[in-house]
Order: sequence, then structure tokens, then C-alpha cells
Amino acid sequence: IKKAGMRAGVAVNPATPVAQLENVLGMVDMVLIMTVNPGFGGQAYIDYCTEKVRAVRKMVTDRGLSVDIQVDGGINEKTLPTVLTAGANIIVAGSAVFGSDIQGNIEKLCSMIGERE
Repeated sequence: IKKAGMRAGVAVNPATPVAQLENVLGMVDMVLIMTVNPGFGGQAYIDYCTEKVRAVRKMVTDRGLSVDIQVDGGINEKTLPTVLTAGANIIVAGSAVFGSDIQGNIEKLCSMIGERE
């Protein structure tokens, strides 16, 4: 993947222990932590995934790596601050954006991120 000039990533489902990343963390540019079970939009954020985000951020920091941590699933106004505080730096938001007023939802979520910087 990297020889082709691409960035490499790995995804973990909610039930996958982050310890599974131990042997590949140094080879990837991004870890996607699914915070719902993949399959359909509109699911509620699984609370125990916050600790997974925190644990992966610690693993990355402790190793001195430059690895993005992306979260996908159940991200909205309530869960966004939680995952950002835990260490995520790339956010996927589906229903929270496309559920109604797309432009307004984007502005609201982006302003929440901007308040943290």
C-alpha cells in the first residue's frame, strides 16, 4: 500500500479488542474505530467505545507515532465532544449531518470543533 504512495489504515469493530492493533500500529497511518456495529445509519453511539478511542490514542502517543484516529458511528452534538476529548481527530457523522438541515448541522458540528481549538 505504502509503496504505491497510499496511506494505510485499519478498522476495528466495537467488539474487537484494541490489543489486536499491537502488531500493526507502527505500519498504519490511521485507525478507524467503529463506534456502532457496521450495517446501517442512525445507530446510537456505543459508550464503551470511548475507552477504545482513549486506549488507541495512548498507544499512539506512547510509541511516538503519527497515526490519525477516526471514529464512525453515532456521532452527534452529544458524542462529538466525548470522542474528541478521548483522542479522535477524524470524525464521520452521517445522520447528524444528513438527518435534516444539512448546512445548519454542518455549521453546528464544525463550530463545536472550532470551540475546542
